[in-house]
Amino acid sequence: MSGNVYDELKERGFVAQVSDEGAVRKILGQGQATFYVGFDSTATSLHAGSLVPIMAMVHIQRAGHRAIAVVGSGTTMVGDPSGKTEMRQMLDEATIRAQGQAIHIQLARYLRFDGKNAIAVDNADWLLPLNYIAFLRDIGRHFSVNRMLAAEAYKLRLEKGLSFIEFNYQLLQAYDYLTLFRKYGCTLQMGGDDQWGNILAGVDLIRRVDGGAAEALTFPLLTTASGAKMGKTAQGAVWLDASLFSPYDFYQYWVNCDDRDVGRFLRIFTLLPLDEVRRLESLKDSGINEAKRILANEATKITHGEVDAENARKAAAAAFGGKTVVPDPVQGSFSVGDITVLPTTAIPRARLEAGITPAELFTEVGLTPSRREAKRLVEQGGLYVNDERIDTAERLLTVKDLGPDGGMLLKTGKKKIHRVVAG
Repeated sequence: MSGNVYDELKERGFVAQVSDEGAVRKILGQGQATFYVGFDSTATSLHAGSLVPIMAMVHIQRAGHRAIAVVGSGTTMVGDPSGKTEMRQMLDEATIRAQGQAIHIQLARYLRFDGKNAIAVDNADWLLPLNYIAFLRDIGRHFSVNRMLAAEAYKLRLEKGLSFIEFNYQLLQAYDYLTLFRKYGCTLQMGGDDQWGNILAGVDLIRRVDGGAAEALTFPLLTTASGAKMGKTAQGAVWLDASLFSPYDFYQYWVNCDDRDVGRFLRIFTLLPLDEVRRLESLKDSGINEAKRILANEATKITHGEVDAENARKAAAAAFGGKTVVPDPVQGSFSVGDITVLPTTAIPRARLEAGITPAELFTEVGLTPSRREAKRLVEQGGLYVNDERIDTAERLLTVKDLGPDGGMLLKTGKKKIHRVVAG
């Protein structure tokens, strides 16, 4: 890569705020710099919104710098109040550690944890052994309560109630930065824009305690063109774990994005050269669908690998008009092959023989958030079985709806599809 990676980050849309642009550009332009991003262990998986910091780390690592991914098992025990209107659920240490290990494994798909190009650490290793009184004397004395209360993260929570344990979070995150500065020479911390105050607190702590120079960079908190939070759907989070959110559904999330988001998403969530991104985002009318398919393929390939991305592409083609039709002398013509890689749920054959209402089945497989919503979609003509519109909520779906391949295809509108087989 030629030039300074900071300039590429800016052009791709990764930069919201920066402590000193000249200093950050210098850090990323001279030799190998060490930078870090933290990921608290609040779940067993990260989600699509987490790809913003992950992709920024990938770009910087590819430019020759060293990434530190901090799994925050220590800070998760306290709970980050940033962007939250209520206190996070308190989890036990064993659960937090297990979730942190799962996130570490997940991050390894994107970053090369070989010590030279990337390091993975857990802040529980240095936070849990801390002596509280010594920590207050050595670290806490450098923090102004007035300044902390002025931070957006705390101002929002003061209206609802801020617990004392959450009030300590900024001190712990700042101490993380100081620890990584001392142990690894880390001079740049990055995070979401809601972390701006916490990151600056670490920059200030390094200056006060060690007389060192360190910088801060934050990413924009993305929302879609429709105003939805990045990585969320009506059915829940777009998880990066294939067991929680299938590669096919992941592919469909990107291919079904708003036309207005295509260019921005290509810049942030793929590794395509910027010249190619500019070509794709200039496409109009039907050409936008080509750009969306490329976005979906590239994003899925990065997270789930080439095989799953290709299977998802074939399944989408089979489900939405690109079927391979094979004549059968007994059963007639039917589709085979790619359709079997669609998200599939096995339903006990006895239940299918008895019959299941559309509202029950569509909700059970996750195509509708509730039976009430499924019934509403039936009234609007938005539910289909095997490409046949379901005209009444009283119709029962049975074994008679199973095709020659042993499955039935359930669709909501033109974009969401699920395959049901008899178990």
